[in-house]
Amino acid sequence: MCLAISAKYGDVPSVDILVWSELPTGAGLGSSAAYAVCLAAALLTACGAISCPLKEGDSTARWTEEELTLINSWAFQGERVIHGNPSGVDNAVGTWGGALRYRSGKITPLKRVPMLRILLTNTKVPRSTKVLVAVVKEKILKFPAIMNPVLDSMDAISQECQSVLEAMPENPSPEYYPVLEELFDINQHHLNVIGVGHPSLDWLCRVTASHGLHSKLTGAGGGGCGITLLRPDTSPLAVEAAKRDLCACGFECWETNVGAPGVTLHSPSSLNAQVLHALSES
Repeated sequence: MCLAISAKYGDVPSVDILVWSELPTGAGLGSSAAYAVCLAAALLTACGAISCPLKEGDSTARWTEEELTLINSWAFQGERVIHGNPSGVDNAVGTWGGALRYRSGKITPLKRVPMLRILLTNTKVPRSTKVLVAVVKEKILKFPAIMNPVLDSMDAISQECQSVLEAMPENPSPEYYPVLEELFDINQHHLNVIGVGHPSLDWLCRVTASHGLHSKLTGAGGGGCGITLLRPDTSPLAVEAAKRDLCACGFECWETNVGAPGVTLHSPSSLNAQVLHALSES
């Protein structure tokens, strides 16, 4: 990427690149895309292909829409090196943030979606996306009359979820959360039907259900990670109890958000202590 960007926009100056991440690799969380997006943004900024959006006194800043499109295009090339034939969804989410709709190869950002609190749990069960895709394809070919309606239902779930998410910012009613929880549950059952579930994910769902929480797998399935929706009024005690029980199963668990901004340039003063320490050690 460095050589290609230098050839197109002028030499990237000699730089040291330090990568620090809280994302576990190989867990289906898009860590390679996050890396590719940050690397593309850094190299394009260093050679002057895009502006440095930070103004004096700013702690963070983002690039223009045109510049984000350029960052995304180079990040996608990085993903192609890593994955061969990626969908482009992960690097697009890393670039723009928020929520995106992916349908038939077309990616559309959703406007005005809420930021949702979730528990993100890594079962630490390795899985192969390629194998899981093959399993689903085999089921569809073997039982088309059964599987195609399931896929149609999953499509309807995603459309219903989109409608709810787009309605929430204008009318932040707590009544939307039970709907999202039901959609989580239905979707998880469908994912088991098409063959991408795993006993570890079933156990994750049972553990969180015992605390009144609703979960589903994320990524390719077959292990990997699951997400648990947290309502705004979810008790901190319930969250801590769920995290404790999940960790007791041998899982890793973090509380985080979905719907956050995408790639951002930070001033040194805005970085947390861990990142500053990593930079000072380089």
